[in-house]
Amino acid sequence: MIIVSRVVSRGISTVRRRGQIEAKSHHHDEEPFYGKPRAKASGTSTPTTTIGNRIAIAIHNATTAYSDPTRADAVAVLGEITGPITLQRIHQKMITDPIGCQILKDRPIVSKATIPEYEQLILNAHNYNDTIKNHDDDTLTFGQAYGSFLKIHGFDPDERDDVNYIEDETLAYIMLRYRQCHDYFHTITGLPPTVLGELGLKWFEFFQTGLPIAALSCTVGSLRLNQEEQQILQNIYLPWAMKMNSQQQDLSSSSSLSSPFLMNIYYEKEFDTPIKELRNRLNLVPAPSIISSSNINST
Repeated sequence: MIIVSRVVSRGISTVRRRGQIEAKSHHHDEEPFYGKPRAKASGTSTPTTTIGNRIAIAIHNATTAYSDPTRADAVAVLGEITGPITLQRIHQKMITDPIGCQILKDRPIVSKATIPEYEQLILNAHNYNDTIKNHDDDTLTFGQAYGSFLKIHGFDPDERDDVNYIEDETLAYIMLRYRQCHDYFHTITGLPPTVLGELGLKWFEFFQTGLPIAALSCTVGSLRLNQEEQQILQNIYLPWAMKMNSQQQDLSSSSSLSSPFLMNIYYEKEFDTPIKELRNRLNLVPAPSIISSSNINST
């Protein structure tokens, strides 16, 4: 167990925004749930077809995200502008896997309306404040752990940004799926939504997906850490993320029955699976627990 003396806050997290959300479980004829390029709220359109335009948008949002990492909208736009080539690679990994292919066919979304018995899940959520307890509980299901994560931190599964700058519908859905699975990733890895936890998860996501925005988040975000936190990130979380990626690649090459690529996990169908069993199937060891000497606030 590692003790961190400085309290980290949710303030510099670059991966979520609580508030203005578009990607919900409604089904409007004029706009698919995964989003599409459309006019801004001000009524002016944002053309993204030219290379120069996309470069300008990328530079603007990169500058915004660096100066104010709480601007998850800027981070989201940057991810969409820089991600299409990598999203194509993710698409190839998904369509060549039976579970990934089924996900692309079903296009499930993560929302309160689609999560099985969501209200009951939150109501009955155990108060697992210490994630170490989750690691050793053989009876704890993935759904229970996920519900506890949401309840403890006050998160809402509806609160994810829409996709606006990816024109290909399939790639747009993959980007949305990646965003909406973020709390699933927290649950399966045991990483808390603290600054260090988010950066550790971003390294894990980068090795999994190769998305440029994940690399940008974990490198730029680490610049705001103090020396002690830098050492924890470099000496604990980064090696863990690299090791997990290596183990999952080994599992993928040795078994045709498993889907170690996290985008190929149908999390909604794993809610009743004991989380320890799911982690064993994925050859995934939870991240080391890092506890502050004071209460750690959510990022």
